[in-house]
Amino acid sequence: MALSYKSRRRWSLVILLVGLPLYIVAAVSVVNALDRPPIWLEFAVYVFLGFLWMLPFKFVFKGVGKADPDAAPPRED
Repeated sequence: MALSYKSRRRWSLVILLVGLPLYIVAAVSVVNALDRPPIWLEFAVYVFLGFLWMLPFKFVFKGVGKADPDAAPPRED
């Protein structure tokens, strides 16, 4: 199922405003369950979890910052 440009922009906003804070809470809970590991291990876990959250949503964010490819070209008068 291919999403349109407009729907990808909306979903990316929902993911960033709702999903990312929930994922941060989950990541902190995972690290807290490890009973305070060494600082280097804790940092490595946070970096790994930081990259892990975006992998399933790569297709949603791809091309969102560019101009709408479906929009009509601007008229030159």
